[in-house]
Amino acid sequence: MNIPADLKYTKDHEWIKVDGDEATIGVTDYAQSELGDIVYVEIDTEGEVLDKEEVFGTVEAVKTVSDLFMPISGEVIAVNAALVDTPDLVNSDPYFEGWMVKVKLSNASELDDLLSADDYNGEIGA
Repeated sequence: MNIPADLKYTKDHEWIKVDGDEATIGVTDYAQSELGDIVYVEIDTEGEVLDKEEVFGTVEAVKTVSDLFMPISGEVIAVNAALVDTPDLVNSDPYFEGWMVKVKLSNASELDDLLSADDYNGEIGA
């Protein structure tokens, strides 16, 4: 299971990479493996300011649909347009090509509540 040490994680299986006051968010390798083949990603929250734990989109796999939750509060400033035509990027490359949204942080102190790679590893029992 791939759990990059330089990212933060949520118990809902989202990852976040912070760069200054912006962050990139996606689903973890564990999440995509549990979901199976991802066939559709719907994110229509670009330009919206969302609170921590609000739903920012959904991901649909062959057998299930799952909500995507904001790990931190902020404005959705970009959505990965490549996922419209190739949603399986989430399966093949969840931490790079398969990112979901970019967010301008509203409250950087919320990052303190996220899990480290080691903590997330313990959560999923990997």
